[in-house]
Amino acid sequence: MIKSWNWLVSKIDTPLWLEMFFAILVILRIPSFFEPYYYGDEMIYMTLGHGIRQGIPLYLGLHDNKPPLLYLTAAVSSNLFIFKVLLALFSLISVYLFWKLIRELFIKNEKLQKVATVLFGIFTTIPLLEGNIANAENFMIVPTLLGLYLAYKNRDDLRKIFFGGILIAIASLFKIVAAFDILAIVVFWLIYTKKTDFWQFVKKLAILSTAFFIPHLISFFWFYLNGSFNQYLTAAFKQNFGYVSSWRPQDVAKPFLERNLPLLVRFSIMIFGFIVLWLFKNKLSKQFVFVSGWLLATLFAVTLSERPYPHYLLQSVTPAAILFGMLFTNKNIEQILAIIPLALFAFVPYYFKFWYYPTTPYYSNFLKFAVQKIDKSEYFDYFSKNVNRNYKIAEFLKTSSQKNDKIFVWSNDSSAVYSLSRRLPPTKYVADYHFIDFSTKDETLSALNKNKPKFVIITDNSYPFPELYGFLEGNYYIITEINDSQIWLLIKR
Repeated sequence: MIKSWNWLVSKIDTPLWLEMFFAILVILRIPSFFEPYYYGDEMIYMTLGHGIRQGIPLYLGLHDNKPPLLYLTAAVSSNLFIFKVLLALFSLISVYLFWKLIRELFIKNEKLQKVATVLFGIFTTIPLLEGNIANAENFMIVPTLLGLYLAYKNRDDLRKIFFGGILIAIASLFKIVAAFDILAIVVFWLIYTKKTDFWQFVKKLAILSTAFFIPHLISFFWFYLNGSFNQYLTAAFKQNFGYVSSWRPQDVAKPFLERNLPLLVRFSIMIFGFIVLWLFKNKLSKQFVFVSGWLLATLFAVTLSERPYPHYLLQSVTPAAILFGMLFTNKNIEQILAIIPLALFAFVPYYFKFWYYPTTPYYSNFLKFAVQKIDKSEYFDYFSKNVNRNYKIAEFLKTSSQKNDKIFVWSNDSSAVYSLSRRLPPTKYVADYHFIDFSTKDETLSALNKNKPKFVIITDNSYPFPELYGFLEGNYYIITEINDSQIWLLIKR
């Protein structure tokens, strides 16, 4: 055991500055451990995780439109605090793997290693791009970095390439857009493949592709055996295609090419960038070509849905941090050339009007709470004016119902109430937009009539659903009101 531990320690050869940086990142993560249940996506993950622990089949019994690993991670976590701790652990591992990769790329440039690693660590930790939120992008970085590291360092070792493909596939089972990171290594191989080595490239590509598909085929087989293959295929894959141009509803009726023209333009820009890298490969370093190609691939993935969620940008932060390191530390022409891909990286959030979250107020709010300048209620109000209400509703439900009792929440914060109360709905949808995007009012009412929940909660910030009151009449009565919410109790017959 001691020998094994010594071997492991010898392999994790972190320098002192990196260990000190780890300590800083842990300190920056501390406020996230005290965040309330409020962030919509996290609440969905926690609700589905709770359902998995109760034996409810994923996708068939509970729905969301991502692959399964994020929900399984939430299920393992059991509560938000542990979920955040796992996120912190993944974050530290990702910083270590990033450092390993960049040291492989720039083994003689220690200054670049430090600058890029610090930038990567900071921007994947602070709230600016939701580094503090347990989204898929934060988790998929780890297998992506390890997969690219293996494939880049061992580009003639077919076994390592195979494992690299497996790892990137695992990343894509957190979120499918991780698949675009594999383009970084494929394009890099293709650019530097000589005519005489073409079949060797084909062989490596076949092995990488096979490895990538194996975990997905296993997941297909698993859900097929559990009778939810169609639901899994639809939720985790087909419905994600609907994200493309979904924020341009006025374009839905347009012809296919016209509707998808922005996507085709972005794809053309990516391909044009790959061609430029190929044309100038003899004048550029392999490192610059690899990282620039990687950034192009991730920017296409980031803009695939045209949605302005800041955590999407985390996928591009990885190669962008390396290019920033080159900009700040290189003493050659590539220091200037790095401005070109970085300008594209800066243009994307500007053009698509990506949101961002203020960082200083986030830490200031936590410090005020830590030194007791504000109480818990005021601390929660910073995150959302509905947080305290949701906690009150959840506390009422926990004391007024059994663990297996079903509840139905019609609210913009429905998933928060489900996750806080540890109660589940009689339908497979746990968020209001799920009903709006993937169901109909008739289907919802049919599910409620078939399996009447013990409590129905309606808040003022919900989408209009007047038909719901028709269902409640004769079956329920208002037992209490909490802030702007009505709580209806099933009439026993």
